[in-house]
Amino acid sequence: MTTSPRQARRSTLPLPLADQTVLSFRFTASPRGARLARRLASCQMDAWGWPYGSPVHDAVELIVAELAANAVTHGLVAGRDAELRLSREDGWSVRVEVSDARGERLPEARDAGAGEDGGRGLLLVAALATAWGTAPRPGGVGKTVWAVVPAPGGTG
Repeated sequence: MTTSPRQARRSTLPLPLADQTVLSFRFTASPRGARLARRLASCQMDAWGWPYGSPVHDAVELIVAELAANAVTHGLVAGRDAELRLSREDGWSVRVEVSDARGERLPEARDAGAGEDGGRGLLLVAALATAWGTAPRPGGVGKTVWAVVPAPGGTG
């Protein structure tokens, strides 16, 4: 029996598993890569016991979407990947980390003007997370933007 190319590709991705406490995934610094990071985070949250549509799941998914979009928009360096890291902490929170290659461009939460299309993403992150911030990218060039989301329940 042969496997389809889709099955072969799927097996190279990190699998969302309930028993793993950390999910780490490098993605291309592109809109497609950012969408994949959001989708993988969504699947991992479901595997951890916070199902699709639950408040914790949706908060983490939105934070990953915002941070990944910022990484590929403002942290882009040609030929360098971005990275997503999700970790369950103490069974009561989920830490989201998104790293990019532009350490000199630190994010700032600001209230965008009425005529601006963007600029509100970090305000959403701040509203959904108990804490957020930046740190140097571990083991590489760039920065990591992180957020901690309260996550009672689940299998964590």
